[in-house]
Amino acid sequence: MALRMWASSTASALKISCASKAHLSPAFSLSRCFSTVLDGLKYASSHEWVKHEGAVATIGITDHAQDHLGEVVFVELPEPGGSVSKAGSFGAVESVKATSDVNSPISGEVIEVNSKLSESPGLINSSPYEEGWMIKVKPSSPSELESLMGPKEYTKFCEEEDAH
Repeated sequence: MALRMWASSTASALKISCASKAHLSPAFSLSRCFSTVLDGLKYASSHEWVKHEGAVATIGITDHAQDHLGEVVFVELPEPGGSVSKAGSFGAVESVKATSDVNSPISGEVIEVNSKLSESPGLINSSPYEEGWMIKVKPSSPSELESLMGPKEYTKFCEEEDAH
């Protein structure tokens, strides 16, 4: 608790707002210092998010993931028309700290990739849930979404992971 209070007071002194990204969605959002988790999305334990709308699922990496990666400098994405498998790698994100595979939380056909990321990979840092989305997929097994975490579960998962 003392550490959280210190982080909060330090953030205030540095003019950093924990809720600075709450404007991203009119929906409810949970914010823990320095990471935002949005309501209405599903989350994988490998730190990808899914927004399922009709026949399309948009996938990206979470604010928590981009925060741990640091400044993203390169993104490798699949070609449209290819397929992705649940828990299988579909691309990579290279940051100033490391290169990490990006796994798909669901299976399906890639129908679109975010071509803006090739010229502006930093969109993953500045807007992980909006402009920094990575791929759009036509899910082959929509029931796979049920095994993913909701915002409260994902927030707890991140807190427990960061505590170790």
